Amino acid sequence: MSDTPSLKGAAVGRRIGIGLMYGLWKPRVLGAWKVPATGPVILAVNHSHNIDGPMVMGTAPRPLHFLIKKEAYVGPLGPFLDRIGQVKVDRSGADRGAISRALGVLENGGALGIFPEGTRGEGDFASLRAGLAYFAVRSGAPIVPVAVLGSTERSGRVVKALPRLKSRVDIVFGDAFDAGDGSGRRTRTALDQATVRIQDRLTAHLADAKRLTGR
Repeated sequence: MSDTPSLKGAAVGRRIGIGLMYGLWKPRVLGAWKVPATGPVILAVNHSHNIDGPMVMGTAPRPLHFLIKKEAYVGPLGPFLDRIGQVKVDRSGADRGAISRALGVLENGGALGIFPEGTRGEGDFASLRAGLAYFAVRSGAPIVPVAVLGSTERSGRVVKALPRLKSRVDIVFGDAFDAGDGSGRRTRTALDQATVRIQDRLTAHLADAKRLTGR
């Protein structure tokens, strides 16, 4: 496997995501046009359910390379995630290989998907890790906030771990913004300031998305 995740693989992953989303649920996608059609971009997604990643992969207008924790790479799922262009990351330390592959996606003009909260939680962007700020400031790629709403509201009768079949799920894409202050600085202070700016924008987008969808 090459160091840079496969764009063709991510395109296959997008098609699989589309099949899942529109076959199993009723997605309502708002603001997808706000994702830049070309060039590097980072999609920052709230994370309250394991299915959030595939849901965004199936509704985003571009193939996505998500940063995915290595714990998800179990059994046959690991090689599959590699083949569809996803990026395995070891969260126990600074995973230089994952950082290099993620930056490679952006350097090649690709779209990187990140759960900035680091792990599944309330999905309210309350606790952000600095990784998103680093990738945004280092690459200069704009960030598009994405709110996934409804994935945890009603569990299915057949598979309890998944949302109820044919239930409505809202995926709301926000306005692209730059995380840096324009100086290009990557000092700890600059990244901390960028993280605060990002958190403010993501939290505001989530509130707007909830108002817009009535969630």
